[in-house]
Amino acid sequence: MFDFVLTDEQKAIRDEARSFVKSVPRQLVLDMDADRLEFPREFLREAGRRGLMGCRYPRRWGGRELDWVASAAVMEEVGALGYIFACVFGVGAELVCDAIIKHGTDAQKEKFVRPLLAGEKCAAECLTEPRGGSDFFGTSTRAEDRGDHFLLSGQKRFIVGGSAADFFLVYARTDPAAEPHRGISCFVVERCPEIETKYLYGLMGSRGGGASRLVLHDVRVPRENMLGRLHGGLDVFNTMMIPERLGTAAMTVGAARPALEIATHYSTRRKAFGQTIDRFEGVSFQIAEAATLLDASRAMVYATCLAVDRGEPTGRIRRLVSETKKFVTESCQKAAHHAMQVMGGIGYTNVYPLERIVRDLHLASIWTGTNEVMAMIAASEWYREERVRREGDATRDGEQDAAEADAVEEKVFE
Repeated sequence: MFDFVLTDEQKAIRDEARSFVKSVPRQLVLDMDADRLEFPREFLREAGRRGLMGCRYPRRWGGRELDWVASAAVMEEVGALGYIFACVFGVGAELVCDAIIKHGTDAQKEKFVRPLLAGEKCAAECLTEPRGGSDFFGTSTRAEDRGDHFLLSGQKRFIVGGSAADFFLVYARTDPAAEPHRGISCFVVERCPEIETKYLYGLMGSRGGGASRLVLHDVRVPRENMLGRLHGGLDVFNTMMIPERLGTAAMTVGAARPALEIATHYSTRRKAFGQTIDRFEGVSFQIAEAATLLDASRAMVYATCLAVDRGEPTGRIRRLVSETKKFVTESCQKAAHHAMQVMGGIGYTNVYPLERIVRDLHLASIWTGTNEVMAMIAASEWYREERVRREGDATRDGEQDAAEADAVEEKVFE
């Protein structure tokens, strides 16, 4: 479990999270996957009572003043309970809190962050709209400035926790004439009769998180609930991409881990041709591949956490976070696939939770920015970094290490 990476303090909160996860009733997991429970509010209350939510934030607002490495360790443990548990845990305790801590006033932190981290209230982040997901800056939700308040109208969908949230983090267009990314503002919108929870989705997996469509019918939002500056939604969005995507990576490792553990244990008991199947390379190599993928994923998560904690340049953080989200989510999906193959037919039934884990994990490469978008960001930032590196001439030019490197007439680019 990479204990060698963690300090004693980080291991301690990781163990607290592990103890919490072990205490969660099995029936809650089953009820959520069967859509018998819409949202696990009591789960969040207990996490808050134990002081596990938002461990990166100041004690003044209910956090524990730890770092990203500690947060990743906690998110992995929560993910091991089930992907949707980490989703609802992270949306409030990591995403919404992060935005308010970084961009909010002290009054906003007192009103919204403290009860969130205590588990007394729930929040949801509203990004995706019916007309588009990855095209975030094309939002059609509008906020009309009325002086002391704004009137918000529009729709958001696929909102985890939308059916249960006490308040919402909502992006809306406040300047229709501006460039798309310059005319958006961010608001903390409290639940009211003008917010309609339109639809609860029948999801392939990751059920029980209250995923819904929100319709805002001229919702009156006090000016003091605007987060950051007017038309400054891009500022909030940019900082939130770190917890959204790095948190997703950490929890995905946790969600895939039980699949490997179950398949490993199964292979040491299941017999074929007179011996346990772990003795066959076709099985043990799949276990080895899954373990390697999870170890590589965990290492990448912690390395990126350290980069964020130590304040690496913004562009490099964008690249590392995007690479991490893409690599980890795809690697964990592959690891779960290997585990399913080891289990064979019984893994395809609900006798074991492999089928649920595989279903749940498919969300990982879609939400908080599709992996195709992650690749686009990583490529853009990598080219930028490489241009700077070549201009700086600080490292060896590997292009010259060829026998005919000076044959410039052969280096044709047009």
